[in-house]
Amino acid sequence: MSTPWHHRYAQRTQRMGSSMIRELLKLTQKPEIISFAGGLPAPEMFPVEAFEAATQRVLRQHGSEALQYSTTEGYLPLRELIVEKMGRYGIEASVDNVLITSGSQQALDLIGKLLINPGDLILTEQPTYLGALQAWRAYQAEFSTVPIDDDGLRIDLLEEALCGGPKFMYVLPNFQNPGGVTLSYERRLALIDIADRYGVPIIEDDPYGELRFEGEHLPPLVVLDADKLNGRQYTNHSEPHSYFKGNVIYMSTFSKTLAPGLRLGWIVAPASVIQHCVMAKQGMDLHTSSFVQMVAYEVAKDGFLAEHVRQIRQVYRERRDIMLAAMAEFFPPGVRWTQPKGGLFLWVTLPEGMDSTAVLQDAIAHNVAFVPGATFYPEDAQQTNSFRLNFSNATPEQIWEGIGRLGRVLEKVLDPVLV
Repeated sequence: MSTPWHHRYAQRTQRMGSSMIRELLKLTQKPEIISFAGGLPAPEMFPVEAFEAATQRVLRQHGSEALQYSTTEGYLPLRELIVEKMGRYGIEASVDNVLITSGSQQALDLIGKLLINPGDLILTEQPTYLGALQAWRAYQAEFSTVPIDDDGLRIDLLEEALCGGPKFMYVLPNFQNPGGVTLSYERRLALIDIADRYGVPIIEDDPYGELRFEGEHLPPLVVLDADKLNGRQYTNHSEPHSYFKGNVIYMSTFSKTLAPGLRLGWIVAPASVIQHCVMAKQGMDLHTSSFVQMVAYEVAKDGFLAEHVRQIRQVYRERRDIMLAAMAEFFPPGVRWTQPKGGLFLWVTLPEGMDSTAVLQDAIAHNVAFVPGATFYPEDAQQTNSFRLNFSNATPEQIWEGIGRLGRVLEKVLDPVLV
């Protein structure tokens, strides 16, 4: 007799669900579909030759080490490279503050395992990154949200939400996924001040910060938090910062700058937090792949990564510009969208009362795809009249054609609404 497994699942599985984006990616594998659905980097930008050469060097020079078990904290030279790289953005850390993870998704899961008890309230932006919602639902978290606008998190609505006593806040300050918006400098300062007054930690997720196409670099929240603790104002990246005594845990990834298939991310936190993350990670996978870490280090070192990121910025800026121009050309009146200054995404808002999930069915029939906005909201805060577009993974020709198709779909479905 077969085992009735559904009776044996843990209660936490009741909050789990499949990613709509992953399901959409399956659907859009057909070559005739132009997909703006996934958060995929441009594959033609992957440094394949550099990885091929690095793989040979690692196996030839460090083969035994690369294929052996290793420390949970991560490959030391790679952690040193991350410390150096972050230092250029004003983040002062030591290798003791850095843990290498199997992608930023594992970093989110580790945060959940470390901090969330069943029923804990987590405050997020509205909308927010689907992967964080997925990771923390598994730990039976509840969610409270604060809307975003073109300048990021609505700080004027934050204090009311903090009265609910969230365990921590989760914020993507740079080119937010899914909104594409950036938290302004003034709001960053206000957020740090409010978080300090209420004693609520911040998880700062920064996968896109290096992909700025225009405008001035804005200091990470973790830097502003360190400056506040030291009683000084942020001025530049050259001064050392007394780091990791405050309210912010920082995380990032190589997925958007080298390749997502590496599955390499990292957490930066006080050494005591890192030690607890290490213990949690040991129960997951012992350590992130030694071989992958060593190959990534060989590729990224000696200035290669910085130059490669400059090339990515040029390509993505061109694609963003083409998508914005195509939307202005083809989208009907009544449709609004964000104007991202970097990253991979922009956010489209339809007139009130429309359902982007229903629009998606028509779009797929016209061989174009996007992600409906409801995916990026906790259940009690869903809004249906929005959707996310990705501009990094399609060629300029595909973007112009795909947005044209989508514009014709929107004209058709919007006509009865706008009459």
